Amino acid sequence: MGNIVAIIGRPNVGKSTFFNRLVGTRKAIVDGVSGVTRDRHYGKSDWNGVEFSVIDTGGYVHGSDDIFEDAIRTQAMIATDEADVILFLVDAKDGLTGMDKDVAKILRKTKKKVFLVVNKCDNTRLIQEAAEFYALGFDEYFPISAINGGGTGDLLDVVVKEFDNIPVQEMEEGIPRIAIVGRPNAGKSSIINAFIGQERNIVTPIAGTTRDTIHTRYKAFDFDFYLMDTAGLRKKAKVHEDIEFYSVLRAVRAIENSDVNILMIDATQGLESQDLNILSLIKKNNKGVVIAVNKWDLVEKETNTAKEITQQIQEKIAPFNDVPIIFTSVLNKTRIYKTLETALEVNKNRGLRIPTSELNDFLLPIIEKTPPAATSRGIYIKIKYTTQLKTPYPSFVLFCNHPKEVKESYQRFIENQLRKKYNFHGVPIKIYFREK
Repeated sequence: MGNIVAIIGRPNVGKSTFFNRLVGTRKAIVDGVSGVTRDRHYGKSDWNGVEFSVIDTGGYVHGSDDIFEDAIRTQAMIATDEADVILFLVDAKDGLTGMDKDVAKILRKTKKKVFLVVNKCDNTRLIQEAAEFYALGFDEYFPISAINGGGTGDLLDVVVKEFDNIPVQEMEEGIPRIAIVGRPNAGKSSIINAFIGQERNIVTPIAGTTRDTIHTRYKAFDFDFYLMDTAGLRKKAKVHEDIEFYSVLRAVRAIENSDVNILMIDATQGLESQDLNILSLIKKNNKGVVIAVNKWDLVEKETNTAKEITQQIQEKIAPFNDVPIIFTSVLNKTRIYKTLETALEVNKNRGLRIPTSELNDFLLPIIEKTPPAATSRGIYIKIKYTTQLKTPYPSFVLFCNHPKEVKESYQRFIENQLRKKYNFHGVPIKIYFREK
């Protein structure tokens, strides 16, 4: 299960610096996804081999100070619902503020584990003065310096231990997990109701769901899978102010625990930057994807044919555009089962394994004919051998003499060759170059 850590605190306490320290150089959500300008402050981190996701809530607040206060309260509430562990960041240089006390009040109510982190403890004097934060009512605090990394190791040691205490849902191994994701109002709840609808008897909800995602075992019409419903079980009063932050947090949780995602988009609005963000998350987590263009019944057909819209979507999601796109109308129950069938096919593609000898027989002649470009220093790159790694998703390693010199365009070339021959429709492929 993906563990999610949220960083919370008032503005200017160093949340982004701390976030960047945790996720290292691995930049946040936007990996050059076109049309996405604002960074979404989501990244992956690992400590001593334990992987987790980090969300910096600071990226979602705009506006003046009083708006800030409201937004931070809202975020503190949302994050306590959605994250597993909360890092409450305060600033040693500013000392204790009224706003810190406000946030602390919200965080003390949660049953989730909250760590009080005192940032900017850049010298011994500040480390000693940090003791004033005991007034916030937490058992202990962790003095750190996000800028130079001091103290972060001790903090992460206790954070990753905490993951062991998080209840895990019992799900049978080997049964595909399909998550329905997308922006609010794209039709996620409706499609789930259409699937589960009156067939309540074929559905066994799993008890003991501490989180807001319901996993439903779906068995009917020759289907057998878990449906992950993130469609919003608890309607939060103030969430509408921060719907974007909320839906990203929701999507993170669903995607990390799934095998395949059905990304619902609204046909009347087309593919928007928020959809691209969610798609980028799916790709980052190496999960399968099917795009369901919903509300197709509301689109004027003369001008916008399915073919044209498919083309537009493929251009927007390039280079990863080997993705099934299905036009649905949940209202009229058009092609919604087709969406499920396709998701299960994508799951099969995700598990495709190619024997090493077959892979080398196929790829090496292509590589010989079209080798990687020589480097600026005139060094020739020789690829000797390739094999598929034992990961839950398709990943391949090519052994060569100068792996660092191989350009990204060549990586894409290899990926395209694999896609031409093998059916990886709907599945991101990872390609690594390593030294033999």
